[in-house]
Amino acid sequence: MRAMEELQALLGPQRVLSAEAERRLYASDETPRACTPEAVVFPRTHEEVAAIVQWANRHRVPLVPRAAGSGNVGGALPVPGCVVVGFECMDQVLEFAPQDRYIVVQPGVITEEIDRIARTAGLMYAPDPGSGAYCRIGGNLAMNAAGPRCVKYGATREHVLALRAVAGDGRELRTGARTSKYATGYDLTRLLVGSEGTLALITEATLRLIPAPERVAHLRACYADNAAACAACARVMQQPVVPAALEFMDRRSIEAIRAYGGAAGLPPGTAAVLLVAADGPYDDVPRQVERLAAALGGEGLIELQSGFSAAEIERLWTARRALSHAVKRIAPLKINEDVVVPVSRLAELVAAIDRLAEVHRIPLVAFGHAGNGNLHVNLMVHADDADEMARAHACRRALIETVLRLGGTLSGEHGIGSEKRAFVRLELEPDTLALMRALKQVFDPNGILNPGKKLPD
Repeated sequence: MRAMEELQALLGPQRVLSAEAERRLYASDETPRACTPEAVVFPRTHEEVAAIVQWANRHRVPLVPRAAGSGNVGGALPVPGCVVVGFECMDQVLEFAPQDRYIVVQPGVITEEIDRIARTAGLMYAPDPGSGAYCRIGGNLAMNAAGPRCVKYGATREHVLALRAVAGDGRELRTGARTSKYATGYDLTRLLVGSEGTLALITEATLRLIPAPERVAHLRACYADNAAACAACARVMQQPVVPAALEFMDRRSIEAIRAYGGAAGLPPGTAAVLLVAADGPYDDVPRQVERLAAALGGEGLIELQSGFSAAEIERLWTARRALSHAVKRIAPLKINEDVVVPVSRLAELVAAIDRLAEVHRIPLVAFGHAGNGNLHVNLMVHADDADEMARAHACRRALIETVLRLGGTLSGEHGIGSEKRAFVRLELEPDTLALMRALKQVFDPNGILNPGKKLPD
């Protein structure tokens, strides 16, 4: 009790939630699990975060950082006896320097708001996670989030110049610099981005901005089967024009969209779709579209359309926009794997997904960022069916083993969290894991930061 009184004295009672109904609001993220924390606290400044971490070390209380709670792998899932550190009150833009192409933000700023501000000066913040309208940049930094534009511009880590943070032992850190080049000391900035809040709590981020493209165009290519779409994807990534996005929807995605009634714009016979974007100087975009269209052509192509205006682009994306709602009609629980393979092995992965669905009798819907070889493979199941859940778990492990056999990796953008920890040993060698655990010990000797995440026990 004395510990909680200290916490209330530190932040004030209004920023320490202790009532059970309030704490339950922070018991889960987008995973189907929940654990009610002992309290939820809302710092407003770097100094308050440092004080919270120092308090937690004195009392050996686990801290679980949380931005918007929109993650898919349990990265913000509370653990027994923990205090959740909610960053929604740290939502200030601290500096906008378009002349030097950077912006400094607190972790609670909504991701799309950063891009909106940048575009007022003809710039953009390139990472565009699908949850950008409501996710917060702190969560993006923790998980190294990405999105469709990642194929051309890179994931979050590539757009972070500097950080301010508090290590797990309470030490205050500054990493990187507000310059486009930096070669002093070890690159702790890149280490902290993607560390899932297990090493330090980020309190301030300096983000790199780039010129916004003058023009954007999109193409939609419809194919007779998955194999033809995967072959076209490989051709696109082998030619000189780097697409601004290259998205894939497989046969089961199209079937789900049809059942939902969202496939009116797709031609008959469509069994797979590629959505491709081009961007750049105004007069150059038509040339890019021409080159991309040539690569998209070939055996199995049923229809190819392009759009330059906002209305035309929206029409091309109508079926994709229906996919999320369509998939939910298959089964109430979605186990979402965001696996990655080399683009040259994408066709093998998609074929393997079809086989696994048949063998384990589990509906698998695959779509995502094909230009990176990053697919979201969704296992659609009923949580109250024990037999189906057992088959789903076997199917999930077989999927991950297949991905690793193809030279891939467990996650491209969602992270590991608590949901994928059991599989990390399949990818990382013991010596590599030992070194990672040693780093964790250096940053967080008492193990208070986001326990049960990122690394296996």
